[in-house]
Amino acid sequence: MKLYHYSKAVGEWCKTCFGLTTATDIPERNHRFMEEALELVQSLGMTRDEVRLLVDYVYNREIGNPPQEVGGVMVTLAALTEANGICLEDAAVKELARIRQPKMIEKIGRKHMSKPRNSPLPGDYNYPK
Repeated sequence: MKLYHYSKAVGEWCKTCFGLTTATDIPERNHRFMEEALELVQSLGMTRDEVRLLVDYVYNREIGNPPQEVGGVMVTLAALTEANGICLEDAAVKELARIRQPKMIEKIGRKHMSKPRNSPLPGDYNYPK
């Protein structure tokens, strides 16, 4: 699947799962992207302290240009997956097929509905005690 087609397919899935308002809610999309990016680097061994260092580094710099930053995300994601022996395209297509299943759409929708409104945290979040 070409990236353009994949992006459009994900957009359609997002509208089906959450509705147009949530599918196009920029803060919500930012939160979910950051959550997934953090889960990826955590799964590959990055520490919380390393994340904090990078947050401070990035937020002490000038704000970037969104289209260029998207390109940077794609290049570094491809480099990361290649270094880890993960086929980016296969992983992307497989995950979209998984979340397109009616049971998963229902499950993801329920999780979304359980989250605090306008919160960066996902639904069903268990706060540390």
